Amino acid sequence: MKDSGRGNLMAAACPSRDVLRRLTGRWGMLVLVVLIEGPQRFSALRRRIDGISERMLAQTLQGLESDGMVLRHDFQTVPPHVEYALTPLGLEAAARVDGLLGWIEDRLPEIARNWPPDMAGVTER
Repeated sequence: MKDSGRGNLMAAACPSRDVLRRLTGRWGMLVLVVLIEGPQRFSALRRRIDGISERMLAQTLQGLESDGMVLRHDFQTVPPHVEYALTPLGLEAAARVDGLLGWIEDRLPEIARNWPPDMAGVTER
């Protein structure tokens, strides 16, 4: 890390790289954006994020929770009722991620024009 106490993403040994990996991985970004809407149960997150496995969602939530982005609230009921919500830090990160994801969705046709022919139809998945 730099002397200022800030992270240094260019340094291989800096822990900021782990945070970067968790936030910018495909699943981390999608979880953050869904949680912008408010607290969600695990099953609701899983339904909203098409293609994520239960295991990957659990790992993603644990990583975001360990970084202080997501708060897990266990209502201590039977059957279990657990909700996930963004912390103030998570809300800040989610707003930034949301801008990037919106840009990707808006610009996808332009981006796709640059893809080689063997990637044709990828946008329809």
